[in-house]
Amino acid sequence: MVDRIACPWLIRRFVDSEAEFIYVAASQVMARAKELGAIPFDAKDVELGHHGERCSFDAIIEKYELKDPALLEMAKIIRGADTPAKDLTPESRGLEAFARGFRILSANDFDNFQRQFPMYDALYAYCAMKIASASK
Repeated sequence: MVDRIACPWLIRRFVDSEAEFIYVAASQVMARAKELGAIPFDAKDVELGHHGERCSFDAIIEKYELKDPALLEMAKIIRGADTPAKDLTPESRGLEAFARGFRILSANDFDNFQRQFPMYDALYAYCAMKIASASK
């Protein structure tokens, strides 16, 4: 659930600011991706999906070789929120709760982007501050 918005945020902010997102039923992901020449993410058996204990956010960071320490810290929080490892970080359960709440409030995935992207901007800023404080 968290990856559904966290991944588009990551892609728009750090990979491709002009990226377009198309949501389809899980059973249609591969066919639509092939038809559109799109890169599927956060779906079963795709490169940018869950692998072992890691989530789609992790897969994007790895594929695009993102090294920003704040993003790597953020990835731990998102991994905890989006996988069974809910207590991976103290922030993970809170993030999952917020993501669920935003989903309830949102009319669709694109409305949810608008609502949640500022939250991920804030989480990134928090992680950057945490990294900076740790290095002092």
